[in-house]
Amino acid sequence: MKLDRLLAITMMLLNQPRVSATDLAKRFEVSLRTIYRDMDAINQAGIPIVSFAGSEGGYEIMQGYRLEKQVLSLEDFSSICSALRGVRSATDHLEIDRLIERIGALMPGQKTARNQTYVDLDFKPAPNDKAHMGPIHQAIKDRQYVSFTYLDNKGTETERKLEPMGLFLKGYTWYLYGYCLTRMDIRIFRLSRIGDLKILTEHFVRRDFTLQDVEEQFMSRVDFKKLQVVLIFQPEIKTRVRDEFGFDQMIVSPDGTLSLTTYFSSMERAIQKILSYGCMVKVLEPPELISNIQHHIQMMAQLYER
Repeated sequence: MKLDRLLAITMMLLNQPRVSATDLAKRFEVSLRTIYRDMDAINQAGIPIVSFAGSEGGYEIMQGYRLEKQVLSLEDFSSICSALRGVRSATDHLEIDRLIERIGALMPGQKTARNQTYVDLDFKPAPNDKAHMGPIHQAIKDRQYVSFTYLDNKGTETERKLEPMGLFLKGYTWYLYGYCLTRMDIRIFRLSRIGDLKILTEHFVRRDFTLQDVEEQFMSRVDFKKLQVVLIFQPEIKTRVRDEFGFDQMIVSPDGTLSLTTYFSSMERAIQKILSYGCMVKVLEPPELISNIQHHIQMMAQLYER
């Protein structure tokens, strides 16, 4: 995890006169590119890092600089521990408990800080996802191939072999990303759609990709404003509408109905979302979406006529 790695790198730089980027990459099993980014992040956090070229080169903290314990307040410490406990709830990894203890050793009044939590983060996944997370996380650390069946959003099931690179949480959903040997490209997989997971004995050399690279690639492929839709909702579901669409773009009519303009990345996603509201929503625009909704309603009616 990045936070764990940044803290460990900082502690190494505090305790050693100079550390090379190659040694850091080997120690933390990441690419040189990732180490360069980590150094930039540490610099931006206010800890001055100096780099030296040549065979004896490497990184060290600027001479005369000292990282005092008081650089983090008790409130800062509480926030860090809350985030780490959130990750702990998802992974059940005992090393996170040890990390919290190590951070606590740096802080005065650590007993008070550990128990003083302003925000409680619970990233606990669904049981099926959690069963996959432990083995996948270990495969990522050990750089072992994994194989599984994957069910896409159209119901098509395929066999996949993957170089797993990382797990991430987005929109309350856990995902795995890595290099798919079936598609010969970087891919993202929703954990809940993975079945028959196997950790293979073969090892791979990690490719120079980060989660940021994957997200940029994904965002460039998807047009989240592909389909503009105008909807009108019944007053009874005002709470759900506000939860899912927010307050700003909503117009409340005198009769209590709520109208809004929103966007979807595809016709399929729009139909799926709108039908989940049942008879509590009506589509005003566009015409092609109205036709598709009518068709789906007719197909549903035919199921019950039989």
